[in-house]
Amino acid sequence: METNSILCIGELLIDFFCTDINNSLIEGHSFEKKAGGAPANVCATIAKFGGHAIFSGKVGADPFGMFLKSTLDNQGVDTTHLKLDKETPTTLAFVSLTDDGERDFLFNRGADQYMTNADLDQSVIEQSAILHFGSATALLNDPFQTMYLDSMKEASESNKFISYDPNYRHDLWNHRESEFIDLTHKCVALSDFVKVSDEELELITGTRLLDEGARSLHQIGAKIVAITLGSRGTYISNGRESGIIESIPIEAIDTTGAGDAFVGTMLYQFAQTENPHEIITDMQTLKKFTEKSNQVAAHVCTKYGAIDALPEKDVVFG
Repeated sequence: METNSILCIGELLIDFFCTDINNSLIEGHSFEKKAGGAPANVCATIAKFGGHAIFSGKVGADPFGMFLKSTLDNQGVDTTHLKLDKETPTTLAFVSLTDDGERDFLFNRGADQYMTNADLDQSVIEQSAILHFGSATALLNDPFQTMYLDSMKEASESNKFISYDPNYRHDLWNHRESEFIDLTHKCVALSDFVKVSDEELELITGTRLLDEGARSLHQIGAKIVAITLGSRGTYISNGRESGIIESIPIEAIDTTGAGDAFVGTMLYQFAQTENPHEIITDMQTLKKFTEKSNQVAAHVCTKYGAIDALPEKDVVFG
């Protein structure tokens, strides 16, 4: 295994996009099948740029699961640790879009929620330089929740570089927001790099003020905080210095996966360094990483489907 391997743990699912723009899921008739799942999108981004990305998760041993495995394989993602469940179907998500690229979701949970500690080869944690935890569904219930938290703790104890994106979805956590906040605090406390949206910042910290919210996340334990601001760019902080790195102007068609593409690009760049932990105090390098990551996220918003929308490496990195 390569020394700069990045392990992403979480859900891999089918996104069915309603192609009837500005129609709700009730009114829509036409749907297009795309590979999805936040950690899988991150993996695909890393692999797209030539990084060694390993995906660990669970899908059904059904046509959808095979399609997803094939999609990641074709992207160059290492799927050795992807489990195919013969008892439970693949998780499905239905997505309705508005003409400004915003969306809402309906999840049909499947195999991903039944991932356990036994499904993850513990040696892959030790052999990976960076671990990313960015699942929208992992913390919802056991056994996946326990497996996720246990893996984060093990990675932290092994002094791995840990990335965390809460990927909050209101429809998944409706009436359970306080539980989500408590679990997120546990994950942030174990993380070196934490990426949140400005909406998530307010939910998790109680403030929309960027400096105050970032300071709160640092106090919980985050070493680097990235707050994505949509078309405004990204606020980046290492607890000593901070700033907003502007994005590039684009016409958004679909924002699905933009945050995952941002994270994947950040982690790809971290993995190219000799020691990712050393970048924590290097604000100049963090800003350069963020600028590149903003560009990739913006490109993803110009097409449907997070993985299919990724730009070629030379478009961003030359």
